[in-house]
Amino acid sequence: MCSRLALVGLVLFVSFSANAAEKVINPLTDFFNKLDTLTADFEQEVHNSQLSSTEKASGKLWIDRPGKFRWNYVKPYEQQIVSDGKKLWVYDKDLEQVTVKPVNASMGNTPAVLLSDSKPITDTFRINVIGEKSGLNWIELLPLDEDAGFTAIRLGFKKKTLKEMLLEDNLGQRTRLSFSGLKKNKKLDTALFDFTPPDGVDVFETAE
Repeated sequence: MCSRLALVGLVLFVSFSANAAEKVINPLTDFFNKLDTLTADFEQEVHNSQLSSTEKASGKLWIDRPGKFRWNYVKPYEQQIVSDGKKLWVYDKDLEQVTVKPVNASMGNTPAVLLSDSKPITDTFRINVIGEKSGLNWIELLPLDEDAGFTAIRLGFKKKTLKEMLLEDNLGQRTRLSFSGLKKNKKLDTALFDFTPPDGVDVFETAE
């Protein structure tokens, strides 16, 4: 699954002036405060530890906090990742295969939790303020759990809008997610977070 997907499926130690820090921190708090639903188009690019691009993908995501989300990958392959808050389905159309796991066991402390969970970010991450680079204000999230599977998440904001997410895992692989058409708190059809395996596909369900 890792070769087909780098999901994505999100405190404060500041070394410069409070005024400068506030300008960067505010986008993080403004974005996540009162966030109930989220929709966006995304483009994803994965780089290996030598920073060579290994795969590109694009699609659309829907999030209904807490715990519900759908990531539809459209290019270069069709894949759906759906959570109803209790179970997580990963459907790979090319492989004609669906895997099913409990959400808590399969997600744990992952980037997907950052966007879909409503608990305080400080419960899961330590925050470092990076500052402005390439026209975006950047904040780094460092997982408190040593077994998180990744070393850092960096969020790039333009004003109050999340534009980019950079993920680095323990093997040095880096994933960049770029968001467009992002909308917050738009009413979503609850059926988006239901999933029924198509006829004829192999279904593998595990307890962990």
